[in-house]
Amino acid sequence: LPTFAHPPMIHGLDGKKLSKRHGATAVGDYQHLGILPQAMLNFLALLGWSPGNDIEVMTVPQMIELFSVDGLLKKAAVFDPAKLEWMNGQHLSLLSSAELEPRVTPALVKAGLATERELADRRDWYLRLLGQLKVRSRTIDDIVRQAEPYLRDDIAYDPAAEAKQWKDRPATADLLRATRDALAAAASWEPAPLEESLRALAEARGVGGGKIFQPLRVALTGLAVSPGIFDVLVLLGRERSLARVDAAIRHLAA
Repeated sequence: LPTFAHPPMIHGLDGKKLSKRHGATAVGDYQHLGILPQAMLNFLALLGWSPGNDIEVMTVPQMIELFSVDGLLKKAAVFDPAKLEWMNGQHLSLLSSAELEPRVTPALVKAGLATERELADRRDWYLRLLGQLKVRSRTIDDIVRQAEPYLRDDIAYDPAAEAKQWKDRPATADLLRATRDALAAAASWEPAPLEESLRALAEARGVGGGKIFQPLRVALTGLAVSPGIFDVLVLLGRERSLARVDAAIRHLAA
């Protein structure tokens, strides 16, 4: 006789059977939220099954190879959206920029941040941007949010970032003026000479590099978190970077 088995029931975080009242439950809903198909499949496979050895992030061939009925769990599985986002971030990081491109481009176009033609015309730059943004992203939507400062001419300053990094507005404006001068004097607009200029400024002022980099990050992106500051400078380019610092100085003086 054949052996019959099934995975356990799926519960929400409250321990009750998963239903619409727990939020999005249809696969299509998560697609719109920027969840990758392979991440969703990996996540669902682990609801009630374990390959052992603390293995979590797997490709489909790996799951097929590792699967056995013995790995099925008896107790109810818990659908944890935060775990799904984490899993998605792991799968995002495994994709090359070229593999991410067809997934991210429609989302950027839908958000009004760029047209397909604009991104195609700057493809090398666009792929470098994706390579930087995927590191700190868990969903396609995260990438879109992070991409905004690089695709718009004007930026808005996050109030929390401004409050934390620009507490003393006159002192911050003075620091940004000195930072702008140091950047403008860099031998070339590449990470190494830019870092050399800013670290020399930090040493001259007797402060750590972070005291220079963090206020500058807010000036360039409007955010408290971004890729490495020198990567941000190179992605924005010399003209836009200096213009952003000038705009921040004016904002601080208002």
